[in-house]
Amino acid sequence: MSGVVEARIAELGLTLPEVVPPLATYQPAVRSGAYVYTAGQLPMVQGKLPLTGKVGAEVSAEQAKELAATCALNALAAVKSVVGDLDKIARVVKVVGFVASAPDFTAQPGVLNGASELLGEILGDKGVHARSAVGVAVLPLDAPVEVEIQVELTPSA
Repeated sequence: MSGVVEARIAELGLTLPEVVPPLATYQPAVRSGAYVYTAGQLPMVQGKLPLTGKVGAEVSAEQAKELAATCALNALAAVKSVVGDLDKIARVVKVVGFVASAPDFTAQPGVLNGASELLGEILGDKGVHARSAVGVAVLPLDAPVEVEIQVELTPSA
């Protein structure tokens, strides 16, 4: 039986995906004490990137915002792969997002709002977090956006 968090994901019309397999030598998520740190999650959907390229050139800011939400959903799947139940999340502590940006694109925070807003919709107050939004020249597989999260677990987790 799925928990409260997964029920909320379903209410939003979303499905928690399978964990995206690593592209190199790393783990999708690692637990250290009361925290789970995810690797950077690309906006993979069924093993493929729906869009590639730079935001502000081949990819619009609105498209990239949607991709950032997909990254956040993939990050939650990575967390679940380590702890087994998303209801063990006490709060999202930090979100770091990278946006492959055209040289004149400066709206990285707006793109990362896609991830932040989705985490808030799913987790409510537990989804409120600190965040960094960084523009970069290129990301793996020419992905437009990549997101990693850090979550704190409940004491009983």
